[in-house]
Amino acid sequence: MAKAKKAKPKAKAKPKAKPKKSEAAEKAEVKKTQVGTVVHYYGNAGVAVVDLTKVLKVGDKISIEAENTDVQQTVESMQLEHTQIEKAKKGDSVGLKVDGRVGKNSKVFKV
Repeated sequence: MAKAKKAKPKAKAKPKAKPKKSEAAEKAEVKKTQVGTVVHYYGNAGVAVVDLTKVLKVGDKISIEAENTDVQQTVESMQLEHTQIEKAKKGDSVGLKVDGRVGKNSKVFKV
């Protein structure tokens, strides 16, 4: 009779060490809250029309992001029905002066 080979016990997998994050990567992980979506962009005026899902105020820092878009700025000018305003509420559709080109359906985050 032939002897059966004994199965070798499998070595336990060592848990992988998490790579350390650089300071720049840690700063990049700023808490972001989506406050709206771009529904139209007027290139000649540099104005984005944004449908808001949360409150937005002049002075807030925002990030407008999409596949080919990443504009970060402070809200300096905001209008509702062609009237300058300081604060907009959920459900408002406001015009924001933006520093770069943004596209329809870009997400607007408060950072």
